[in-house]
Amino acid sequence: MSFYDIKSMNYEQVMEFVIATLGEKSFRAKQLYEWMHVHLAESYDEMTNLPKQMREKCKDLTEYTSLKQLDCQVSKEDGTRKYLFELSDGNLVESVMLSYRYGNSVCISSQVGCKMGCRFCASTLNGWERNLTAAEMLEQVYSIQADLGERISNVVVMGTGEPLDNLDALLAFIEILTDEHGLHISQRNITVSTCGLVPQIKELAQKKLQITLALSLHASNQKKREELMPIAKTYEIHEVLDTLLYYFQETGRRVSIEYSLVAGQNDSLEDAVELAHLLASIPCHVNLIPVNPIQEREYQATTLGGISAFKKRLENYGINVTIRREMGRDIDGACGQLRRRYLERDYV
Repeated sequence: MSFYDIKSMNYEQVMEFVIATLGEKSFRAKQLYEWMHVHLAESYDEMTNLPKQMREKCKDLTEYTSLKQLDCQVSKEDGTRKYLFELSDGNLVESVMLSYRYGNSVCISSQVGCKMGCRFCASTLNGWERNLTAAEMLEQVYSIQADLGERISNVVVMGTGEPLDNLDALLAFIEILTDEHGLHISQRNITVSTCGLVPQIKELAQKKLQITLALSLHASNQKKREELMPIAKTYEIHEVLDTLLYYFQETGRRVSIEYSLVAGQNDSLEDAVELAHLLASIPCHVNLIPVNPIQEREYQATTLGGISAFKKRLENYGINVTIRREMGRDIDGACGQLRRRYLERDYV
């Protein structure tokens, strides 16, 4: 028997399910949707204003996604929270909550593991297991909001996985998260990261969403990008940047360029000049990231002085640039580190 993945269904789909499949009135669909996406109910048993018979039917016909929290590390330095969740099939995913002046931001995973193989990333070390459903992505946000007891105002899909490699679920996730019947988070408060999957960027551009697209670039030329990111062998750096220009033309949204500074690899002043020329025609903002050292890789972060000099050189060429504030450095801050530690200890 196949089950409806009810938390991955949008408002119209829930409405159709309740009326056509359950034989209930439309107002019951609204109540059900609000229980899932506003009140963040963990089970049907909490939905006390729904008839018991309807709740029992829902239990029989649907899969009601919820996550089990296995761990939560809290930074003593800045309050950053690193969560480890267990999925219904026993797989593990990580999420991070970061508190800023403007509100609480959550960074979520879009896949269990990752196929992309970026050399400085812990997420790829155990390979790729599967895509997450829209419901499993939403539940990371919902679980953290419930645990925190405060509203989540910003969501970044920049955790484990390549979001555009799971595009259908990503689009469903964004639709439900921004729906006026749910948490109603603004599209402009959602950032989606990609390592540069050209066909999917074009498809996303055609949706004309008002989200922020962030490209993990991490190199100033094709040769260096290939050394750090295997995906560069499939999509050449200029092809990727041309696609970003197309994205801007379709959406009117400036893109963010993520650039992890790796000591001795991509952090020279010559790299900065080459990067400035590369991005000259792209409406973008550059976010410089001190790379998180991971035990299994030899890469080290650039010094603070080196980062500042790199930033200044970019600014000399008219590039908008900021240095990402380092948060959660005293916990397993890099994507994939906490999950990998649990897998190695055979906790599951």
